[in-house]
Amino acid sequence: MEYKEFAKGVKIPVLGLGTWGIGGWETPDPSRDDESIASLRAGIELGMTHIDTAEFYAGGHCEEVVGQAIKPYDREELFITTKVWHTHLRYDDVIKAIKGSLRRLGLDYVDLYLVHWPNPAVPLKETMRAMEHCAEEGYTRFIGVSNFDRSLLEEAQSYLKDHRIAANQVEYSLLEQGPRETLLPYCQREGVMLIAYTPLAKGRLAMRGSPVLDGMAYKYGKTPGQVALNWLISQDWVVAIPKASQIEHLKENVGAVGWRLSPEDWRRLGEAYR
Repeated sequence: MEYKEFAKGVKIPVLGLGTWGIGGWETPDPSRDDESIASLRAGIELGMTHIDTAEFYAGGHCEEVVGQAIKPYDREELFITTKVWHTHLRYDDVIKAIKGSLRRLGLDYVDLYLVHWPNPAVPLKETMRAMEHCAEEGYTRFIGVSNFDRSLLEEAQSYLKDHRIAANQVEYSLLEQGPRETLLPYCQREGVMLIAYTPLAKGRLAMRGSPVLDGMAYKYGKTPGQVALNWLISQDWVVAIPKASQIEHLKENVGAVGWRLSPEDWRRLGEAYR
């Protein structure tokens, strides 16, 4: 596995584990929990020790599944991210939400706590004050946001007194290159990790059928999905959290690390999908 510096003295793997759909979708469904736990543990064994979840996923049950999956592992070797839903962004609600997440995860703290989606109905200043309180109380090591554009990210940072936004999680892939315009350059300049979700565009980039992507895969002896992930992680301050429920897909994803597209091929690939 490859790692990038997340903060001073803290590194995270360039590929983590997305969990949307584990334990159910918007409501709990425990029917595949054993399979999900096995998959998460397989990912951890492969070096994908950054696990991303949220209180919204499966009505909180996803966090419970993650909590079960990580029990055998050294807590300090894991980087756990969870997120507060947009209906819980009032000051007291944020604090109540993280305590609920910690209880479901079976943890004393998470490594990263994110505002899942912005909510114009709640003053962002109030939300960020609560997020900072969570860090001060030790409920989370770092705080950040998700699905924030550059202007909202800057605004959120302006409300923090003693902490900084460490990450912004957004949809980013060859098929969704919007963050390249203004958000990513800002994150790179300010040292904010951009965490790319849906990096394989819900599996579309893992399938053959694109002449350019297929050609790159043939040239490098990789699969289209490995090339698409490598395109992302080749960029400074970018890591990805692909969702993979099958162990063979986890192993395939890991094949995206340990090599790099040439600068020319990286540009060509990006322009082909832009």
